Order: sequence, then structure tokens, then C-alpha cells
Amino acid sequence: MTQLLEGATGVLALADGSILQGVGVGATGSALGEVVFNTAMTGYQEILTDPSYMSQILAFTFPHVGNTGTNVEDIEQIGGGSDTSARGAIFRDVPTDPANWRADSDLDAWMKRRGVIGLAGVDTRALTKLIRDKGAPHAVIAHDPEGRFDLDALVAQAREWTGLVGLDLAKDASTRQSFSWTEGLWGWPQGYAQPKPERPYRVVVLDYGVKRNILRALSGIDAEITVVPADTTAEEVLARDPDGVVLSNGPGDPAATGDYAVPEIRKLVDSGKPVFGICLGHQMLALALGARTVKMDQGHHGANHPVKDLTTGKVEIVSMNHGFTVDRDSLPEAVTETHVSLFDGTNCGIALKDRPVFSVQHHPEASPGPTDSLYLFERFARMMDAAR
Repeated sequence: MTQLLEGATGVLALADGSILQGVGVGATGSALGEVVFNTAMTGYQEILTDPSYMSQILAFTFPHVGNTGTNVEDIEQIGGGSDTSARGAIFRDVPTDPANWRADSDLDAWMKRRGVIGLAGVDTRALTKLIRDKGAPHAVIAHDPEGRFDLDALVAQAREWTGLVGLDLAKDASTRQSFSWTEGLWGWPQGYAQPKPERPYRVVVLDYGVKRNILRALSGIDAEITVVPADTTAEEVLARDPDGVVLSNGPGDPAATGDYAVPEIRKLVDSGKPVFGICLGHQMLALALGARTVKMDQGHHGANHPVKDLTTGKVEIVSMNHGFTVDRDSLPEAVTETHVSLFDGTNCGIALKDRPVFSVQHHPEASPGPTDSLYLFERFARMMDAAR
């Protein structure tokens, strides 16, 4: 068994018995999850608070993390801490001190408050190559300032975990009660925009773990937004007389969440209301239309993914975060493939041929990431206009 190095205060124990050792960062204790790598160079606070990372441990491929600090504004989840977002974080270097005018805390202190366990001083390049070649491993990340670890027990815990397949995590990431949202997109120098007095669209968002910036982008098209829990029925949604419905991003296995969500999504599609799905919402819409979803080996996580919009021929650089994908070969005749990943050819968007329904696998709201695909919210607005 691997021996602990002198001075090691943090470890990552993989299910195959491998142990990575380094400096513990953030909260103390241990956390179990699936290890994935993220290739974004910026936006670590938004990444660590994205509910889609629930039950996952993030390895950042960019070596220098922490220089922009953290603040109270750039949090993506609606509520909660690491229980409904990333469980842990792995860095090559110990996070640096903040040097940014918006920072109100350093990353280490912020992680302590949120309960995010960190490990620094490890070879993240080697870990990334392992994930690339062998898939996302199950692991336990642990931090003890005294360096006391039962490595055998940590490895055994990682081996016993069954993983994300079959897990419905959206029910835990979702809001418990409906609420309204008005805050708009961030801009210089005013910060986050306030809503306009006239908001012509009524949009209901089914919250499977929604990111705040999705709601801000909807506010940016002058929508009056109501967010409802993941298990809200189609009848309850339609009773609000929306102009359109958004199926949000979220964590876990789409087929598991689909046990209760897919039948309601089918009813929403049949209603004729415009429907826009994002990430997990895209996957569950595909299930509702008759397609299949499958687990990916390492998934797509980053802010530099090239996607082609087949409806326009345009190539966009987008933000992605998903470990499941829609099986493009299972798409039924009534569904058109609208977007495709230029990394591996996987499906990244669909639309119904005869109804105002479409979805994308990537994150058009970004945060972090480029805003190349922000136009999809305008496309949704035009769809709602046409449906009237």
C-alpha cells in the first residue's frame, strides 16, 4: 500500500488503489465522488458552484487558480453548498492570493465556508491523462491538517461507490418551492442588470439544478420568470399560462430523473408551447421524444469546446459540463439534429420538425465561458413570438 509522504495534508484515493498526495486546501474531512477534469482557464468560482457538478470532484487543468479570489455575486447555484455542487477541487499549485477589485475573499477561505475539500500540489496533467484514457474514476478526496489518513479505508470507500448511473440528483439540487427571478446579465459598470418595466414574455423554468446565469439570460430577453421545482406537473406549469417553458441544466443520470420528469415533458411538448432545454434539460427532452442517453467515459467539461450549429453552419466556442450524452443514432425521424461537437461528433442539439421545441447540450448562458451561443435565448424569444 502507498505510504504517506511527510507533510502531506491532502490525498485523493482512487478506486484502482492509486493515491495522489499533496497539500490540503479548503474544508477538512473527506468527500466521495466521480473525478472529472475541467479545461477552463477562468471562472473557477462559477464552476465550483454549478449544480451540474453535484457528486463530482473537479481537477482543474489550468495550473494557476485563485488569483481573482471569490465574491458574493459569482455563485451559480440558487442555494446550498458542496452538497448540491462540486464536492472537491484539485489544483496543480496551491491557490494564489486574490488580486482583483471584485474579490471579497480568497479561494481557500471561501472553500472552507462552503465545505469544498481541496487538494493542491499534485500532477494534474497525469490525472487528466488518466481520465482521458481510462474514464472518470470514483475517488475520495480528503484533507486533514495533521496528515492522518486511513488510505485502505478511503480506497475501499471509492470502490464501493456505484457512481452516477441511475442516480436522480436533480430532486436534491432543485428548489423546494416556486419563486420569481428578475436579475439580468452582468455588465460594466452597473453590475447585474435590473428588469425592464415591460416584460412581454412569461417563462416557466423547470429547475433540475438551474444556474443563475440561465435565469439572467432569460431576463435579458425581457422575460417574466417563474422557477418551479423539478417534480412540478405539466398541468401546474400550463396553469401559469406561460409563453414558453425552459428545461434547466442539472446533475445526475437523465434517465433516472426522467422517471418522473419525462412524462411531464411529453405533455408540455404536446401542449404546443415553445420548449427550450439546456444540458440535462436537453437530455430529458430527447428521452421524451424517444431517444436514448448514455454515460460518457470522461464527459465534456470546459469553456473552450467547439460546436457547430448545423442550422446556420456557424462554429461556436461554448461552455460545456456533462457526463451523459444523447445517442444521436437513436434520434427519431421527427427530430432534427441541430448542433454537433467538433471534438468527438457527439450530439449537442435537437429540434422538433413540426413544433416549437429545441434544446442544446452546451451552456449558452456561459458563466464561465464565451457568449458565442447566447443568441439561443433570442431564438427562444422569436419562437415565443411566432407561437402567439
